[in-house]
Amino acid sequence: MNQRLLKISIYVGILLVAGGLSHVLFRSFTSRPPSKPDPVSTSGTPTPSNKQTGVLTFSGPKTEACPLNGELFTADEKAIWAGRRPLAVMIENHLDSRPQSGLQNADVVYEAVAEGGITRFMALYYCNVVKGAANKYDVGPVRSARVYYLDLVSEYGDYPLYAHVGGANCSAPKNMETGELGPCTTNRKALAIEKIEELGWTQKGTWSDLNQFSLAYKACRREPERTGAVKDTEHTMYCSSSELWNIAANRGLSNLTEVKKTPWDKNFVSWKFNQPDKYSGSPTATKVNFDFWSSDKRYSVSWVYDTVKNKYLRQNGGQPHIDFNNGDQLDAKNIVLQFTKESRSIDVHGHNLYEVIGKGKGVLIQNGTKTDIDWTKANRTARTIFKETATGKEVNFVPGRIWIEVLPLNATVNYEAV
Repeated sequence: MNQRLLKISIYVGILLVAGGLSHVLFRSFTSRPPSKPDPVSTSGTPTPSNKQTGVLTFSGPKTEACPLNGELFTADEKAIWAGRRPLAVMIENHLDSRPQSGLQNADVVYEAVAEGGITRFMALYYCNVVKGAANKYDVGPVRSARVYYLDLVSEYGDYPLYAHVGGANCSAPKNMETGELGPCTTNRKALAIEKIEELGWTQKGTWSDLNQFSLAYKACRREPERTGAVKDTEHTMYCSSSELWNIAANRGLSNLTEVKKTPWDKNFVSWKFNQPDKYSGSPTATKVNFDFWSSDKRYSVSWVYDTVKNKYLRQNGGQPHIDFNNGDQLDAKNIVLQFTKESRSIDVHGHNLYEVIGKGKGVLIQNGTKTDIDWTKANRTARTIFKETATGKEVNFVPGRIWIEVLPLNATVNYEAV
C-alpha cells in the first residue's frame, strides 16, 4: 500500500471512531425510558380495554332528575340537556346489525316489529349526555321510519327530533316498457314519510325531521366494517348524536321552537319515579321470556334479573345483547310489556301496524316483580299513561332506563321466579 492510500485509510478510521463516540455520548445524555404507544382504536368486538373514548365526564352531587326516566344527574349535565330537546333514533335489530351502538346510552327504548318478525328500536336520548362523544358516530345502525313510532315520539314535544334513513312511503313501481310510474303499492296507513310532512316536521323553523338523506356526512356515514365483519349496505349507517343536536339547533330547534318561542316540554307530562330502587324480596319475575313472532326465535327476548345491581339484563335470540360502543350487556331498571292490536303485512311490502293510540293491557317488570297494568293514550301527542290494574293508581317507575316492548295481543310471556 502506498503512502497516499495509507493516509486516507487512517483519516477514514479516525472519522468512524469519532462518529461512534459522538453517538454514544449523545445517547447517554438524551436517553429516557421508552413511552407507551398511543392507544389505537380497533374494529373488533369491544372489551373492557377497548371502550369508547372521548366521552364527557362529570363530578359533583347527582341532584337533578331526568324528566324522561327519573335517573339522577349532576347540575352540569342538566345544563347541557336543558338547552336541547329529546332525540329519537331508529336503530335496527336485524341479525346483521348486531351488536348495535348506543342503545345502552338511551334514557328510554321502544321496541316493536318492523316487518317479517324483525324488531326495530326507537331510542330516546336526552339526559345521559355523559356518554356523548362529539362526531363519534355513536348510534346505529340507523334504519327507516314507521308510522306507529311517529305516534310514540310525538309524546316528546311539539316538534320532536326524529332520526332515520328514509321510511315507508308511496312506492310506485316503474313500467319497464313505458317508463311511467304505476299506482302506489304502499298501504296509505303505512305512509311514514308522507305523515312526517303532514305533521310539519320538514318545514322551515320546525324542521325536526332528521332524515339521513337530508344530512351531511358529518352527521351520518356508512361504516361497513365497523364491527370487524363486512356488512351489507343497509346495515351500516351510523350517526353522531352530538352532530344531530347541532343540526337541530342550527334549524332553530334547541329546547325552544324558534318560530313559536315555546319550550318543547310545555305540555310534556313526566311519568312518576318514586319506586324504591331495591330488590323486592318477593320475586315474581326474575326472568321474563317472550317472542314477538313465535315463528322466528332469532328475535326472542329474555330479561334476566340481577339481584345485586337490581336491574334486568337483556338477551336477544338466546345471546347476551351487547352494545358495541362499550361492550356492556344492555340493561334496564323497568320493562313495560305493552300489548297492542297488530295488523300484519298490510301491503306487498310487508308493512305492519300497531295501535299505540287508545287503550290496552300490559305488565310492568321491576325490582324482580311483575305488576298487571293498563295503558291509555288519548291521541297522537298525548302522553301514554300506565296505571296499576288492581289499584287504578299511576305506575311508579324505578329511576333509570325504561324499555317498552310493544307486543301483539296474543303474545305469550313466560315469567320465572327464583
